[in-house]
This record gives sequence, C-alpha cells and structure tokens, in this order.
Amino acid sequence: MSRKFNDIKIGLDSSLEEKLALLAPGFGSFRVLRKSVDARGRVPLWVMSVEVFDEGEPIPVEDFEVSKAKVPTGFAPVLVVGAGPAGLFSALRLAERGISCKLFEQGSKATERMRAIADYWRYGRLNRKNNVCFGEGGAGLYSDGKLITRIKSPHIPYVLNRLVKFGAPEEIEYLANPHVGSDKIRKVIPPLREHLIKLGVEICFDTKVVGLNYSGSSVAGVVLEDGRVIEGSSVILATGHSATDILEHLHLSGVAMEGKSFALGLRIEHPQKQIDQMQYRNFAGHPALGAANYRLTDHDHRSGVGVYSFCMCPGGYVISSGTESDGIVSNGMSNYARNSPYANAAVVVSMDHQDHFGDDLFGGLKFRRELEIRAKSMVVAKGGEWQFPAQRVLDFMSGRVGESLKGSSPSGLVACRLDQLLPQLMVKRLRSSLERFDDKMPGFLSSEAQLYGVESRTSCPVRVIRDPENLQSVSHQGLYPTGEGAGYAGGITSAAVDGVRVADQIAKTVE
Repeated sequence: MSRKFNDIKIGLDSSLEEKLALLAPGFGSFRVLRKSVDARGRVPLWVMSVEVFDEGEPIPVEDFEVSKAKVPTGFAPVLVVGAGPAGLFSALRLAERGISCKLFEQGSKATERMRAIADYWRYGRLNRKNNVCFGEGGAGLYSDGKLITRIKSPHIPYVLNRLVKFGAPEEIEYLANPHVGSDKIRKVIPPLREHLIKLGVEICFDTKVVGLNYSGSSVAGVVLEDGRVIEGSSVILATGHSATDILEHLHLSGVAMEGKSFALGLRIEHPQKQIDQMQYRNFAGHPALGAANYRLTDHDHRSGVGVYSFCMCPGGYVISSGTESDGIVSNGMSNYARNSPYANAAVVVSMDHQDHFGDDLFGGLKFRRELEIRAKSMVVAKGGEWQFPAQRVLDFMSGRVGESLKGSSPSGLVACRLDQLLPQLMVKRLRSSLERFDDKMPGFLSSEAQLYGVESRTSCPVRVIRDPENLQSVSHQGLYPTGEGAGYAGGITSAAVDGVRVADQIAKTVE
C-alpha cells in the first residue's frame, strides 16, 4: 500500500532514492507530488513530497475523465469567443462532455501568428489581429509559460494533465513554480487544436466577433465582422484583457459591467547572474538550480497602495506586446531552458478603481491607453520608432538623464526619462518600494539594472459582472463572461480553470 512522505529535505547533489530507502526500506517505485527549492538557509535544499509504492504495486494513472452530458436533440452549439487559455479550455471541456461548440478567433493559427509578431518586433509593423495579445493561444502563448497561480481549485490538476497530454513537460504537475516556456507552449497548442477538431469543435480563425446578437435580455449569438450573425445556445466570452472594442460594445448594449482595480508600472531587467547571486549566493550557477526567480512585495498600510513584482521571467526577454500602433506596451517571456543572460519582471503599483477613477467605468482603460501613447511619443521624440523607452534604474531613482544599457528585447530600446512618463505619485511610490526591495535582496538597485515602459496589461481594468453561482451575466442570460478579459482570471492556469468552470456550468443547464 502506498505511503506519502511530505517535506523531505534533500541536498542539491544528494539522491532522492537513497533518502527514500531509509524512509521506506524495500520500496518498489515512487512518484514526486511536489518539488520546490528552499534557498533561505546557508545551503539551498530541495523540498519534496513523495508517494512511495511497494514492490509490484502499480503507480496509478489519473486521466481525469469527465462524464458526458445528456444533450437533447437539436441543441444549438455553444459559441466560444477567443482562443486563449480560457476559450481553448472551455471548448475542450465542452467537447469532452459531448456538447457541440464553435470557437471564434480574430487572429490566425499559432505558426502564422508568430511570423506577424516577429515582423512587429523587428520592423515595427503591427498586425492588429495577430500580435502578442491576439491569435491562437492568446497572450499566454508569448510569456514564460508560467502556470503559477494563487487560486485554489480542484480543476488545476485537470488543466496541468491536459497540457502534459498535448506535449508540456511532465514536471509541471509537481513543481511548485511550474513553467512551460514560450518555445514549448507554442508546440502544445497545435496538438490541442487538432484534438478539438477531432472531438468535433468547429474552429474559425481570422474571424473577428464584433458584437453579440441579443434577444431581449438574452444573448442568442454573435455578430461577425463581415456582418454574419451566428446563432448559438449560449456565448462564452473569453476575449482577453486587451479586447477593448468588445467591452465598449457590451457597455453600449447594456450588459452589466463595473470598474475593476488593477496594477500598472514598469518592467525591470537585471543580468541573470546578479539574480542568481542574490538568491543562491555561493551556490549561484549550480546546474541543479537553474536560473533563479524572485517575488517581491511592499505594501503601504497608510495609503493601502501596494507595489509588487509580477510575471517574473528568469533567463528571459522583454517583449513588446501592444495592440495599437501608436502605443508601446512591455511584457516578458522566457523559453523552457531560461538561458537568456537577463532576468526581467514587472514592478507594478496597485490602483484602486474607486480611488482613482470613481464612477468612470472605462477610467482604467483610458489611463493605461494614455500612458502607452506617451511611451511611444517619448521614443519618437528621441528619434526612435517602435523601440522601448528605457532608463537605468539608478537614473530613475535620482531623476536624471543617462545612457541606456544593452538589453534583451528584440525590439531594441531608446534612453528616455521614465520618471517623467508615469504620474509623480506613482514614481514616488515605485522609488520607495525599489529601495525596500533592495533591503530584501541586496544588490537589486544595481548599476546594471534597467527599467522599460510601460507595463500596462497586467489585467483588465473592467469586469463583466456575472452571477457567482451560475456564472452567467447578471443582466443577460446565456452570456458567460470568462477569463482575464471578463475580470475573472490572472494568468494561464486561472484563465484555463475559469474556462473549465464555465463549461461545467453550461453542462448542468443542458441536462
């Protein structure tokens, strides 16, 4: 009979098998349930939870099978808008339950989309429908492939299991900080697509949904850019955090919405070796550890404003991820090997919607748009075109002009005064928190560190209000706001989980 051992501590060069031989003499096989590194002490250690099996005892394989719904004859397909994590996983779950669905994506398949993105990064030619935010795979296709999430959900193992099934590394099912990497997650999407098609899902690429088709206070379908109206039993709206045109359509149509708090700031980049040294000290560079990451927070209890690191990409690249040609947006990504000589992370300031924008529903959207345009204007004023505005961290702290450093971005950079880009209260808050981050990680305020602007797409500043029980819009029956764009997720895993939840809820209404 299997036994579980939690929080086993093992040296970097020690053998797990030898440790298990002491804990469970004569064991037959084992599987790792959880693995993380504890670098707080003088010597970093692996911390693992392991399930051990007796000789001849098989290791159970969990396939996370789902039950089929009893779909009535003539049931109209569910319409899914958006092929990001939320849309793809809602379609997958529906198909596995035997519920027909159609998936609409304004962008192209991943391979075609990647060519458009490369063209933007290198030459500044933006494709409004194929970019880092739009196209098959959504914004998650160009990221670290981070699967870290703070939510607690029974659907997380299902999501990770399916990603492994389509080609993600098996270790994501047990690592404390799982990541797939931009290079590998792109290879996961095509097999997932082919599986959906095999299950009967109709996928419509290069097909932009511009609005919903209403029947009173119910949603009866979607309206396409070419004027066609596609009818369906319900609509899963999973358009992502940058589809502002859909949000405007919903507002004009009377769909219930509210302003949502979000965060905004800059992206910071260090040499990866510096981060390794800060985190692992004498063990920096140890082959078992790989590239170090970090997570930093600073909360001002008087004002309630927090500053925190977000989307940390060890061994990564700073990438341009705007969706309009007159603005610049920063983001980060890294490949599976995390072997870039740079590490980057967003450093963002929390923005309470009510405090900053009051009753202006789109106040947050307008604010981020203004900053993105200003970032582009700064670059153009310095003789650039599509490059990033960048400023050395020490120059940002002291408020001075300086030369930029070499960086990881394929788009290049132009030295600008980022301390003049953001509102001064935000700059003051960032400076204070960067000093505190340096207290926690001495060396963080490095002469080799650089800031990029502007990190504005951390999450959607608007929420499409839905019932917490049936997950439908509180104003329009049959509309299921889903994922990041609707305000109910904040990353690949949480968006995928939200898609699964919505699909399961629809399955309940079918039967």
